[in-house]
Amino acid sequence: MASAGMQIFAFILALLGLFGATVSTLLPNWKVSADLGLNIITAISQMQGLWMDCTWYSTGMFSCTLKYSVLSLPAYLQTARTSMVLSCMLAALGLCIASLGLKCTRWGGGVQAKRHIAIAGGGFLIVAGFLCLVPASWFTNEVIARFLDSAVPESNKYEPGGAVYVAFVSAGLLFVGGAIICTSCTGKQRGPQNCPANNKQQCCSASQPADNKAEYSLQDYV
Repeated sequence: MASAGMQIFAFILALLGLFGATVSTLLPNWKVSADLGLNIITAISQMQGLWMDCTWYSTGMFSCTLKYSVLSLPAYLQTARTSMVLSCMLAALGLCIASLGLKCTRWGGGVQAKRHIAIAGGGFLIVAGFLCLVPASWFTNEVIARFLDSAVPESNKYEPGGAVYVAFVSAGLLFVGGAIICTSCTGKQRGPQNCPANNKQQCCSASQPADNKAEYSLQDYV
């Protein structure tokens, strides 16, 4: 059974994963304009995110435009929005539940109850990591496929931005944190063993304290 320190370490990893997933959801640089050929020296740099598109001008000005229309967005972008929001919500819920099942906390009930609570919290964190990994992978695949498409002009080609890498790292942290919390509660609880039915008398007599045996032996002489 993992120690309480390992559970705290897993909780910190999951907390960092939640923070990274939230930051990557809000960042506008899921894909950035690629510098190819004659476009290395360019006056405009463009970035596109889940919620807004931003443009960086050579004069130093920076402007962003929100994506108000949801139906006009491609399927992978709509999926990325939904999955990342659900990932953040499930990660926050998993952390709240897992905090009740940690060994270092005083709430959450008995040992058995805390074990079930910790497993449930770890399960939520693993699902949150999966929901964070899917949109990052799909988004990256779409950007790379469009980048390699020869029919797309070089001025309209993009590369995966920093927010995608943050999403990948956050998914890994949520996976590892949730897995450690789940596996830390799979051990068997130490306690008195049950006596088999066919050997109940011998087993129970062996489990009696020495004081009782001494008392019984003295009574035999009386």
